[in-house]
Amino acid sequence: MPLRLDPADLAEARHLNRKLAWMPKFRPRGRIKAFLMQGVMRAQQLRPQPYLQRLDVRVEMREVVFDGGRILVRILRPNTRPKGIYLDIHGGAWIVGNARCDDPCNAMIAAECGMAVVSVEYRLALDNRLDLCIEDCRKVAFWLVENCMSEFGTDRIVIGGESAGAHLAACALLALRDAGQASRLAGAVLFYGAYDLSGSPSLRAAGPETLVLHGPSAFRNLKRLTADRSDVERRRPDISPLYADLAGLPPALFLVGALDPLLDDTLQMAERWNAANGNAELTVVPEAPHAFNRLKTSIAVKTNAYVRRWVNRRLEMLTTIRTDKVA
Repeated sequence: MPLRLDPADLAEARHLNRKLAWMPKFRPRGRIKAFLMQGVMRAQQLRPQPYLQRLDVRVEMREVVFDGGRILVRILRPNTRPKGIYLDIHGGAWIVGNARCDDPCNAMIAAECGMAVVSVEYRLALDNRLDLCIEDCRKVAFWLVENCMSEFGTDRIVIGGESAGAHLAACALLALRDAGQASRLAGAVLFYGAYDLSGSPSLRAAGPETLVLHGPSAFRNLKRLTADRSDVERRRPDISPLYADLAGLPPALFLVGALDPLLDDTLQMAERWNAANGNAELTVVPEAPHAFNRLKTSIAVKTNAYVRRWVNRRLEMLTTIRTDKVA
């Protein structure tokens, strides 16, 4: 069932968009600016999180050791035995953010889907080391696939990410596929990702008037993070999933706002994913800017609920398939 929005939802979004047009936009910049933004974010995170107790979700930090790497993960556990695991990769243009940023959405997934949520504290690309971000997320993905039963008592895994996190999730998915492990995944949820690091047409055309995310700054950020590559080299599959062979990947839900400068990334990625696998669902949300599911709107509430329903359906379908095989 598709995401259903009514005229009141769209009217509310248009009203907020008029306010957003006058508000400061997220401008991904260099090391010093990113460090300052990270400090402000961490200060804001000192506030309590009463919704975790209300949802009866427990939080723990854990160090994962895999293939010579040591990566922190933030684990949100439901109050029952997990029915599955949601591997979350946070966004932030690869240079800001942390796993706790995703607690509001992840806590709802833990509570309503009955899943353990594992969110990756990957190394940020403050020194333009995009490869380290990719490496950490891949290692956690492989660790989870190999240890899911012993750690969580389930092997039903969904991987998800937003913005830069969707890019990193796609990179991890491709690494698992190449290692013959993609069949272990129940699905993928990819919000407004950047899959072409040379800059998709919509990002290249984005002006300073874009909402939430400053289009020209986002494009310059891609250039800075890949300064050692030409545009042709930026399209190599090792960093640009859009140009990879996408065959053999699990069912995926792609979501993007119609006003997002990264719109073309999602449109093209969903089209290529479907051409290779026939199992991608695309949702383009009207009147929605970048990070729209984080805004205080009815569209955000309905979209996040839709994602949780999609995840629950994937878990149910996997149960049905396994039951049929046993029978």
